[in-house]
Amino acid sequence: MKKPGLQLSLQTSSLVVGFMVWVLISSLMPYITVDIPLTSGQASIVTAIPVILGSLMRIPIGFYADRFGARIIFFISFLILLFPVFYLSVASSFADLVIGGLILGIGGATFSIGVTSLPKYYPKEKHGFINGVYGVGNIGTAITTFGAPIIAESIGWQGTVRVFLIIVVVYSALIFIFGDRKEAKVKKSMVEQIRGVYKNSTLWFLSLFYFITFGAFVAFTMFLPSFLVDNFGLAPVDAGIRTAIFILIATLLRPVGGLLADKFNPFIILMFVFIGVAFSGILLSFSPDIIWYTVGALAVGITVGVGNGTVFKLVPLYFSKQAGIVNGIVSAMGGLGGFFPPLLLTAVANITGHHAIAFMLMSEFAFVSFVIVIFMYYQERVSVEGKIIESAAEGIMVTNKKRIIQNVNPAFERITGYTKEEVLGKTPAILKSGKQDKAFYDGMWNSINEKGFWEGEIWNKRKNGELYPELLTISPVKNNVGEINYYVGVFNDITH
Repeated sequence: MKKPGLQLSLQTSSLVVGFMVWVLISSLMPYITVDIPLTSGQASIVTAIPVILGSLMRIPIGFYADRFGARIIFFISFLILLFPVFYLSVASSFADLVIGGLILGIGGATFSIGVTSLPKYYPKEKHGFINGVYGVGNIGTAITTFGAPIIAESIGWQGTVRVFLIIVVVYSALIFIFGDRKEAKVKKSMVEQIRGVYKNSTLWFLSLFYFITFGAFVAFTMFLPSFLVDNFGLAPVDAGIRTAIFILIATLLRPVGGLLADKFNPFIILMFVFIGVAFSGILLSFSPDIIWYTVGALAVGITVGVGNGTVFKLVPLYFSKQAGIVNGIVSAMGGLGGFFPPLLLTAVANITGHHAIAFMLMSEFAFVSFVIVIFMYYQERVSVEGKIIESAAEGIMVTNKKRIIQNVNPAFERITGYTKEEVLGKTPAILKSGKQDKAFYDGMWNSINEKGFWEGEIWNKRKNGELYPELLTISPVKNNVGEINYYVGVFNDITH
């Protein structure tokens, strides 16, 4: 494979171009509506429509990026983008904007290419940071949001759209020439990969997290330009600059989120992210003035930027063998998370006269995600503890307080010859050799009750009847109020 640094730079800059094209309509909406009259509802639909294909196409594009490599998929995607960009430059009706905007979504769908391809070039401990750096390609939305209105002031919005044709053609050539022809590829079928992950709850939890974080990023990117003009009376260029600042902050913090996820527990970082989003939503729901609205919007940008980087540390960590399809599903859910809010905000504003309910709904989704993250954090801890027991070289047996066997590990099966199914529900007496008398066992349990443990040598019997000596430690496990719930026995065969 070619140098990882070259592929990281090429794919990240390609994502910049894809996202620049993706938000063309929303960035130029104040100018488009001068020539093509639209109702507020139609404007919201046209603004949100690129998100549909940009979200749904991430699933197959992620899969095919894994199968054919980033070079081919980026190149084909950019060739397809040439049509909607040209078509929009001659658009004259609401229908033209819908058609062009729908296919324009391919620009947003390119996101799932790099998050599938780039981890192949780097070790796992760097995946969070690398995907975060690639995610900086989101800055393409800021470039268009800031630059397109300025260019439109000089050459009109149609001419501005045609400028992007040149950019797409140039990058198509760069990808074709410098893209890695020897990238490692996965040959499994899409159905096989989906079948292997769709029942995994972690996939859908991660999808929800990205639905909130990236969805909020896309929604604010699409919604802010027209919202700031309509509600605060700002000039289109001023609104574009403010939106670009929001995008810049959220984008630059993405690799920071990935780096933090590489260094610390990603679930703890997500707890802070969702608490921040929740309280920002509450602030925005009170319809503040421009100053407090700016504070709330920037708080959303900071938290979702960190959250976006963190989520894509977890995807390759949990789904290394199905990276393409899972990256596609998770990123698709994030894109869909940006489709519904602009429509919801417009509908709520039309019915109630303000946007409070919609922002409060974002806050509630964030609180729900916070609770799920706590659940996953403790579930992961329990899972790790279970793996430690399973991989221990010593035999381990767990009984309840009535001394009924509840669990054993593989080493227990290896040493005793009994399978787990054969001993569950029975007592440790199944292992008795008959070499120790009642006084021995009475002394053992007195030590456990008085000292909190017993350790010593004991003779036990294997399933095949063979007697063997073992070094055994027994300890009680107590709950928070000091009551014994379990006993744990850890032993080694000391025959030799």
